[in-house]
Amino acid sequence: MFPFAKRPASQMPQADNPYWMSFSDMMSGMLIIFILVCITLLFKLSQMVEQVTANVEELRTSSRVRSAILEDIYNLLAEQGIEVIINEDQTILRIPEESFHFKTGEFAIQEELRSTAEKIGRAIHTAITRDKRWQYLDTVFVEGHSDSRKAPNYRMGNWELSALRAISLWQFWTEETDYGASMKELRNREGKLLFSVSGYAATRRVAEVEDSEDAMRKNRRIDIRFTTRQPSIMEMQDVIKPLQ
Repeated sequence: MFPFAKRPASQMPQADNPYWMSFSDMMSGMLIIFILVCITLLFKLSQMVEQVTANVEELRTSSRVRSAILEDIYNLLAEQGIEVIINEDQTILRIPEESFHFKTGEFAIQEELRSTAEKIGRAIHTAITRDKRWQYLDTVFVEGHSDSRKAPNYRMGNWELSALRAISLWQFWTEETDYGASMKELRNREGKLLFSVSGYAATRRVAEVEDSEDAMRKNRRIDIRFTTRQPSIMEMQDVIKPLQ
């Protein structure tokens, strides 16, 4: 009888081959990779949530500080018998014509109203500089507004007149008061000058229909608009990056 021939070593089961990976080993490896990917994604999502939360909280804080600034100005002026108005969303301090005004067709500050102008500017400066509140603001606009009647003495009509009135008040604050130098140099967090001046003619009316002298009087005014710092594009990109 012939002895049974042994199977060559090369034909032995592949379990002895160190380079061979079973199906279960492959699944285990894929599961580990999946878990690591999930952990990484959760970490990035957590970072995004933290950044968004921080931005939202900063916006809320800025809004609260702005409201506090407006309320302080209102109270400081009320103590001196000067009436101002805070708009509904607490972003604008409105100086009505009854408290401060210009002569028809003119932009120079009247002598009898210089004291009022000085007190209004001082209240604004005091409220903004208290506890370095200006750091929460982006821009403070000194805005001139007119009624819709034509201003014939100005080449650009009411646009020019309303702008010159705002400029006149701003120059008075910065050039003829003891707080002017400080007010002029205030800067926001980005290092840009805090105050800006503009004129809107009759494009942003309080009384939409000017059918009476009272309606036109409401539209002739100076507004001080306070805007808060918003997250920059770069900051928003930092939020999006973890998802990419």
